[in-house]
Amino acid sequence: MFTGIIEGLGTIAAIQASGKGRRLTVTSDFDLLHSRVGDSIAVNGACLTAVEIRSRRFVADVSPETLDRTIFGKAKVGERVNLERALRLSDRLDGHLVSGHIDGMGTIDQKKTTGNAVIVVIKVPESLSRYMIQKGSVAVDGISLTVNQCSAGAFEVSIIPHTAGLTTIGLKAAGALVNIETDMIGKYVERLLMPHYQPRTHETTAALDMQFLAKSGFL
Repeated sequence: MFTGIIEGLGTIAAIQASGKGRRLTVTSDFDLLHSRVGDSIAVNGACLTAVEIRSRRFVADVSPETLDRTIFGKAKVGERVNLERALRLSDRLDGHLVSGHIDGMGTIDQKKTTGNAVIVVIKVPESLSRYMIQKGSVAVDGISLTVNQCSAGAFEVSIIPHTAGLTTIGLKAAGALVNIETDMIGKYVERLLMPHYQPRTHETTAALDMQFLAKSGFL
């Protein structure tokens, strides 16, 4: 489990084929003291397991599933990445609950400066935008951000100078791909309620209504 508060940047030092997957070697800009083999490290928001650690360098395997769902399928040596080690129970939860399980990819559509912030518009499949709400949370390349506005197929976030300077979001231009993890709460709520949902027709009314929500303790 992660928070979306990036610890620092790293650089992809090597990419090796590993069956249908790949093995990434990443050099961290910060000390990996107390990190051990088997620990989870979020790389651009994707939870990877460190299988080797040497000083500031670690190695992680990337499965075919992860290659399909994330930008790692097009990763290159020398590319800069966001890094966050797993949350400790004693840590402050400054961002939001991030699982490190990427839902899919988005594309930066626009970047414009407004005051001291950079407004970034990101296009995503509607299968992802359906879980976003105004002022809700989203993880973009592992960065916990607040959704300013959202529509079917796109959303907007504000990037303050601190975030732009410490993460890769400040380096990426329009057209760049980013990893997206939507807020897990919405997905769980949908999963719980869908068995009770019936589309409204002339003959029936939807089973998912205010009366049902009140009876089930949601109101």
